[in-house]
Amino acid sequence: MKESEGVVQYRLDYRHGDLPATVDLQPLFDGFARCRRHGLIGQDPARYDGLAFGNISCRAPAGFVISGTQTGGRRTLLPGDLAWVEEFDLDNNCLTASGPAHPSSEAMTHGQIYRELPAVNAVVHVHSPLIWRHAQALGLPLTAASAGYGTPAMAREMRRLLHRPGLGDRGIIAMGGHEDGLVVFAPDMNSAEALLFAALADAARLHAMTAS
Repeated sequence: MKESEGVVQYRLDYRHGDLPATVDLQPLFDGFARCRRHGLIGQDPARYDGLAFGNISCRAPAGFVISGTQTGGRRTLLPGDLAWVEEFDLDNNCLTASGPAHPSSEAMTHGQIYRELPAVNAVVHVHSPLIWRHAQALGLPLTAASAGYGTPAMAREMRRLLHRPGLGDRGIIAMGGHEDGLVVFAPDMNSAEALLFAALADAARLHAMTAS
């Protein structure tokens, strides 16, 4: 069965409210803009039934702040496009959030990374056909194809892969059952972006070698 990009898979307990005042949101806005320029977050009528793709988050007190559902197509990410996820429960597939927007469909995946790795403060979910197709050659960990995006199964796959030897507090995981999907995490947004763009350059070189 074909996935529908951006459809929320969890039960949401949401109340409209403010974002945490102590969180610096600028790295989210800057990271979103750079990923958008490279087509890693966005919206394209020719891809994924025209729905927006990609999301970005940072750690916050008692949870994390994440871009809202279907905001990948925004030209600029604004405070009104964000949600504050305060807790989530894998066993019951439910998530509690507040803020101006409803959280992204991938919020539970982001949350599992923050839960497992206390040193991680930035997570980005992007779509890159180039990196995804070369994931094995690049040595990227790969989630099971049976794990759908935004589900407890995907979060559990993250938990399984995050503790692989050599991964540490930064890395890229390819989503085996989510076309072109990747999750990048690091202690800060700049480090996450550096990993992502290095992988993009490596994938481009591999593509050029196989095409020649």
